[in-house]
Amino acid sequence: MDISNAIIAKSDQMNAIDLAQDVTVTILDVIEGPKDQPVHIITDKYGPSRPFKPSVTVLRDVAQAWGLDSGVWVGRRLTLFNDPTVVWAGQEVGGIRVRAMSHIDKAFEAKHALSRTKSKKVMIQPLADPVQDVVRDWPTEIDATTTTAALTALYQQIRQIPGAYTDELKTAFTDRGAALKVTAAPEQTEGDAV
Repeated sequence: MDISNAIIAKSDQMNAIDLAQDVTVTILDVIEGPKDQPVHIITDKYGPSRPFKPSVTVLRDVAQAWGLDSGVWVGRRLTLFNDPTVVWAGQEVGGIRVRAMSHIDKAFEAKHALSRTKSKKVMIQPLADPVQDVVRDWPTEIDATTTTAALTALYQQIRQIPGAYTDELKTAFTDRGAALKVTAAPEQTEGDAV
């Protein structure tokens, strides 16, 4: 069982503490926020209810690679991670940083301010294009399942692929689930009371 959703903080934004491991997100939109957090990045993983509100450091990294026009960022991908060394108000509290970006040819060096007089250099890596899923015959795979556990596992696989879960597949899952329940029910014999 994947417990990712169970450890997400109750919040109106994506938080560093939510990143138990690196996460790669696709940018769906960039909208203006209030003065204290002026940029809200809507991603495929967290949606509009939990936008990524990047720090100035992250914004500088992204602008260095992709430019200042946030409209260009839509459709591009970032790999984000929780950097536990990020300091806020003099305390190491952790924060979201960029590990890799799509649409760059090679790694680049970014400068992160640690204080007014100190900075550190970090390398941001190019993010390879996602491996395209081999075309699969989902309806045939759905019909071939023999248990509800196998059907559920297949459903979870399909839901991980953007755009793969169509109305046709929804119907196929519903029909197969109903068939599996009927098959699993004990058959009545003549003379059994109804």
